[in-house]
Amino acid sequence: MVIIECAIVATLLFLAWRMVAAAPAPTVMAPPGGSTSAQAGESTGPVTTGDAARPTPAGRLLPGLNVDAGFWRTRLAELNRGETAFELLEWRLVHSATDAARRYVESVVLPSVVRAQHPRR
Repeated sequence: MVIIECAIVATLLFLAWRMVAAAPAPTVMAPPGGSTSAQAGESTGPVTTGDAARPTPAGRLLPGLNVDAGFWRTRLAELNRGETAFELLEWRLVHSATDAARRYVESVVLPSVVRAQHPRR
């Protein structure tokens, strides 16, 4: 039974590895023209490639893709605030559970163990 489970896990790992290895590598899309106004500190809207009828060559940005550094800075700050709030909640839950377990051991388990070790004479 264990050998069969190991074979199944090995097969799944092999298939997962093949899928990851066969996945196309993500391409880094550079903004057209080399320098962007986001690098200069200006806030811009969506970047367009100019002529909309012309097909987009590889490596160019698609219309409507926001590459403004301020936009991403704002989104990442929101994400970090949410993550911080979640971590604080998680911290409180873990400490509450730890305190409850400690109180249970000290008030229920230890007295029972002490009574069992020292029976009344």
